[in-house]
Amino acid sequence: MDSITQIVLGAAIAGAIAPARHRRAALAAGAALGTLPDLDSLPMWFMGLDPVTNMTWHRGPSHSLLVLVPLAALLWWFFKRTGGRVAEAPTRWYWAITLALVTHPLLDAFTVYGTQLWWPLPSSPAMWSSVFIIDPLYTLPLLLGCLVALVRGWRPSAQKALVVALALSSVYLGWSLMAKAMVDRAAGRTLATQGLQDAPRFSVPMPFNTLLWRVVVMTPDGFLEGERSLVADEGPMLFRAYASDTQALEEARTLPVVRRLLWFNQGFMKAEVRGQRLVLSDLRMGAEPDYSFRFVVAERDGAGWRAYGPEQAQWPWEARRRLSSMWDRIWTRPPGELQDISAGARVMPAQAAAANSGETPATSASK
Repeated sequence: MDSITQIVLGAAIAGAIAPARHRRAALAAGAALGTLPDLDSLPMWFMGLDPVTNMTWHRGPSHSLLVLVPLAALLWWFFKRTGGRVAEAPTRWYWAITLALVTHPLLDAFTVYGTQLWWPLPSSPAMWSSVFIIDPLYTLPLLLGCLVALVRGWRPSAQKALVVALALSSVYLGWSLMAKAMVDRAAGRTLATQGLQDAPRFSVPMPFNTLLWRVVVMTPDGFLEGERSLVADEGPMLFRAYASDTQALEEARTLPVVRRLLWFNQGFMKAEVRGQRLVLSDLRMGAEPDYSFRFVVAERDGAGWRAYGPEQAQWPWEARRRLSSMWDRIWTRPPGELQDISAGARVMPAQAAAANSGETPATSASK
């Protein structure tokens, strides 16, 4: 999640647990602990790492429960030895420190980015993907609760405000999981009619809400992309079919950078050949044809591929237009079949989408 959300979550937890006379200090300590794991980006920036290494190591060791739980115990032991507030109420401060730290990666795991909760174990990063990286409805109760507690200090109403804020934000997370389950059921029913129920797929909320969701389904020659509004949509889902150069991806699979990306994003990638270079786009963050992370990872070497870069590719995208249309899409279901001019693909039921092998403009431009 974004830094402000992590700060107010850590502050709310520590402020609610610490003794009343320590509350303002606990709010500050919790805010610092809540943002501490994300400071891993600073040393990586100074080290000048390539973009793939930078992406796949963020939310790595600094977000591992196997690291943060011992770190919390070490911090608690240190401050307890130095006396002061932690020594006055050691049990409460132990839980305040521990929970302010470990809830950071747990909340991050509710997004789609990928959080390595069990580093250094080789399991794939957790991506529960039930909330967007910025969600005001989750953050605002925590922010208001912290502001009330900061003003009220030791008074009982301060703790009540924090407890209510934490309860509301937790209920919202629970709702996000329920919403995701509804979307997954709708997608599963539609895909099952064409034998695609076991195809790898993920669902993720669109920016700043949990009412409109995006579903991506991997197919042998590319992927399907569809949206589901929990307000406007009923019946079968509609999917667009997009091509991916799966042959080039398979040929380059043995390259270390490609293996690293496949592990990190669990194979949810689009492959394109642009000129003589292979570009991989992370399908989890963005929407066709615009993605937050796309990397040039290889170039042609005879019949095969050799490592290149990697470099983060940049080209224009339509984020502002998409946000406006996203808001309209929450409340309005499109007709059964539409022509999506910007993406160059037809919106259609899954059975037609699965059979479609049309190319996106980006794929055509690479030839």
